[in-house]
Amino acid sequence: MKIVAHTVFKNEVNWLWYSVTSVIEHVDKLLLWDTGSTDGSWEIAKKIRKLYPERIELKQYGSVTPGEFPVVRQKMLDATSADWLLVVDGDEVWWEDSIVKLVKTIRERGNGLEMIVNTNINPVGDIFHIIPSQKGRYNIDGRSGFFNIRAINLKVEGLHAKGDHGVQGYYDGENKLIQDGKKNRKLYCDYGYMHMTNLKRSKSPQMERKVPKRAKKFKYELGSPLPLDFYYPESFFKPKPRLVPTPWNTRSNKYISIALLQKPLKFLKNKLGLHKKYGY
Repeated sequence: MKIVAHTVFKNEVNWLWYSVTSVIEHVDKLLLWDTGSTDGSWEIAKKIRKLYPERIELKQYGSVTPGEFPVVRQKMLDATSADWLLVVDGDEVWWEDSIVKLVKTIRERGNGLEMIVNTNINPVGDIFHIIPSQKGRYNIDGRSGFFNIRAINLKVEGLHAKGDHGVQGYYDGENKLIQDGKKNRKLYCDYGYMHMTNLKRSKSPQMERKVPKRAKKFKYELGSPLPLDFYYPESFFKPKPRLVPTPWNTRSNKYISIALLQKPLKFLKNKLGLHKKYGY
């Protein structure tokens, strides 16, 4: 059962190294495509490629608009010859035990499944605080929470990518979202990855603004502290080049002050049910 991962990135210097190195030794190949990074992410990608030349297919695709993003995903699909696809965004860092379980599940049960849904933990402010799981609003089959489809059977008939960046999805030959398919062809797993989507992902606000819709993802929230003995993904502890930023930075006093100021308004919006729709 051949498994290929897809990673599209732009200005993900803070997390790209940890994301790719958390999965690369467990997949057969990883397509690593840059859509116009200017913050050092491309240099980090080249370092990873040098470490894993047989597994990494590195490409500078060039800048894209939100509407062109699914074209990139589709071209990656067209360039992939495999049985299963693993979607790994540049801000997603897997635990080794989780990726091992996922790959084992695909190899043992992949012929009877179309997709696998994995949970994720969402840090906010820094990696020592998280958004409580009950605040997750991703919805599949009436379930809500922090989870996402991260493994897809490439034998799904007519599989293709569609939708603007932020709400892009994978569809079948009848133009239906694959997540709306038969429940018995989906597997929900209680293991997954840390999703850094709400943290700083590039060197500066200027670099963040070069990525479509990135500003909508950063959050000022106090979050819930993780226990002191929390087990972080192994890739945080492995040797890395000097140009890779440390993951251990803590939130500033300024950040905490802004989060405190915003808390009453967010509480009111929550009570009134004024949530944003999923996506961005």
